[in-house]
Amino acid sequence: MLSVLTDNWELFRDGFWTTIKLFVVSGLLSLVLGTVLAGFRVSPVPALRAIGTGYVNILRNTPLTLVFAFLVFGAPKMGIELPSYFWSAIVALTVYTSAFVCEVVRSGINTVSPGQSEAARAVGMTFLQVLGIVVLPQAFRAIQPPLMSVMIALLKNTTIAAGFSVLEAGAIPAAIAERGENQMLTLVWITIGFLILIIPLVFLQRWAERRTAVAA
Repeated sequence: MLSVLTDNWELFRDGFWTTIKLFVVSGLLSLVLGTVLAGFRVSPVPALRAIGTGYVNILRNTPLTLVFAFLVFGAPKMGIELPSYFWSAIVALTVYTSAFVCEVVRSGINTVSPGQSEAARAVGMTFLQVLGIVVLPQAFRAIQPPLMSVMIALLKNTTIAAGFSVLEAGAIPAAIAERGENQMLTLVWITIGFLILIIPLVFLQRWAERRTAVAA
């Protein structure tokens, strides 16, 4: 069993390293874009609310595979060229995950007492100041557990990139099949690899849940 891993170590190492890069880069970009969209969703400007609502409804109801297919096959025909399949995967994971991040952040914003926003506006703060200084810091404390669930889902979703020429962990079975190795053992090692990545996130999520419960 161990020989499947040791004889093909460079494939596992490179595959999971690409998975980690996909997760970290698209996770950070999703947090930024999702927070901006959440601001749109609670904005006093109707046009911004409509943009945020439309984005979330479209992306949340579109299979991630179709988002990948559009960026890899459709976007180049529209003159939108991305540097590589890796960056197409980053964009696909970001635009898809940010819709879920947006709804989590919006739910956190809704937990903040409206009285605090009204008091901030009464002393002359603008909408952006109220959102950035008063509301979002409290909202992010409340949404840490669900936000971690979205990030765990993102990590697992990175395997879809394997179907679009990105050599990450999901592409390892196909590469190893050409070498005649045992596919079942390959899948076992890939599962172990993902567990090693996900278990720390699960512990972080439980820590955040306990911290949120104590704060409440």
